[in-house]
Amino acid sequence: MRYTILKYTSVAAIFCTSFYAKGQTLTLQDCVELALEKNITIKQSELDIANAELDKSSAFGNFLPNINAQTSHSWNIGLNQNITTGLLENLTTQFTSMGVNMGVDLYNGLQNVKRLHRANLSLLAQQYNLANIVDNTSLLVANSYLQVMFNREFLEVQKSQLEVSLKQLNRTKALIKAGVLTVRDVFELEATIASQEQAVVQAENNLRLTKINLAQLLLITDYENFEIAVEKFDAPLPEILDKDPKAIFEEALTNRNDIKLSVTNLEISKTDIEIAKTSLQPSLSAFYSYSTRISYSDRLTGTGVFNQFPIGTVASTGQEVVRQLEETRVIGPNSFADQFKMNDGHNFGVALNIPILNGFAARNSVKRSKVNLMRSENQFEQQKLNLESTVNQAYNDAKGAYKFYNAAQKTVIARNDAFDDATKRYDAGVMNSFEYTQIKQRYEASVSDELRAKFDYVFKLKVLEFYFGLKLEI
Repeated sequence: MRYTILKYTSVAAIFCTSFYAKGQTLTLQDCVELALEKNITIKQSELDIANAELDKSSAFGNFLPNINAQTSHSWNIGLNQNITTGLLENLTTQFTSMGVNMGVDLYNGLQNVKRLHRANLSLLAQQYNLANIVDNTSLLVANSYLQVMFNREFLEVQKSQLEVSLKQLNRTKALIKAGVLTVRDVFELEATIASQEQAVVQAENNLRLTKINLAQLLLITDYENFEIAVEKFDAPLPEILDKDPKAIFEEALTNRNDIKLSVTNLEISKTDIEIAKTSLQPSLSAFYSYSTRISYSDRLTGTGVFNQFPIGTVASTGQEVVRQLEETRVIGPNSFADQFKMNDGHNFGVALNIPILNGFAARNSVKRSKVNLMRSENQFEQQKLNLESTVNQAYNDAKGAYKFYNAAQKTVIARNDAFDDATKRYDAGVMNSFEYTQIKQRYEASVSDELRAKFDYVFKLKVLEFYFGLKLEI
């Protein structure tokens, strides 16, 4: 993921089993786990893994022989060929046929082996894709969670500043009564208080909006009763900044799931070339089939009684020529078991297929697979360049944010000292309300700037740690 997308993204959480109930306050870990449980994209990716498992099972099944059985039953009415005797007969009868056939690949250019290898790679790619989606979802949720934390702390700062101003207004009124200050001194404070009240309202609105955004990521519709836990944390030490950006980039190449996914896709493209090449090789297969048939028609059989029928005479002697024919009678068909054995047959052999010309389909398939490989290689190289640029940008941003946060802390200390001194001088009547308000506003602005700098530094530091492969947690 590009750093422009993750610019304000921070900590992922330690996953734990959790659920949301009305009125429950959720920790960062709870929010991440809830999002992973409900996220539709993750569910879709899990279905992709299930499909990849089925593809792997199908690839393994290619090694097994194909075995099929068939049977049929027919009724013949009128003049039909007796499939048992082969004679044309005018009859009404029934026939049953059945058989089993089997085919197995003996050699097809190791296509089955390569397809199984590709199925394993595809399954691995889907697993990397799911892990990448989980990472990105966790980061998005963490970003929204910390935005809520920031706005909640910012609201507390605004309320605190308003409370200080109200107390100062009361002291000013007391000093006016004592004759130390004039009535004009209260006007500037009242204007400041009105502005701070607006800032409090704005901070409350921002907090509500960020809570709604987080709730939507978690598919929670009860915004009013949704609340996150109060989690205080100090800005972590920037130990990762002691690393060289090149070292962080090299580490990211080994642990980033999107990089692992690209590497796996490269292997799939290479395997596709090998599979395409198998269509240029001869293939050898073996086959075997067994069949039999059963007839339900009546049969004619001899009775053992022979009759003589004249068929002609001898020309020279006039002697009659006769032929003996056995009388017949109708009996039922042979038994099912007898016919099953009498009418069965076997067929087996081997088949060799040699590709000679198929409209360049096979060769073009190989060339197309090579083009896809080059495309995947270009995408991978571009992804590495983008990652290196992203890591360098993240490093520079984290380093700059750390320096800015340190400067903001020093500014708060200096502004606080100036504000304390101004308060004493104002209470003593040696400073007017306009000067005092200006110093107070600069102090309040420095406190707000420090809070923003703190969260900005944490966001950018945790993103950099994410690329280095460190566990991301508060």
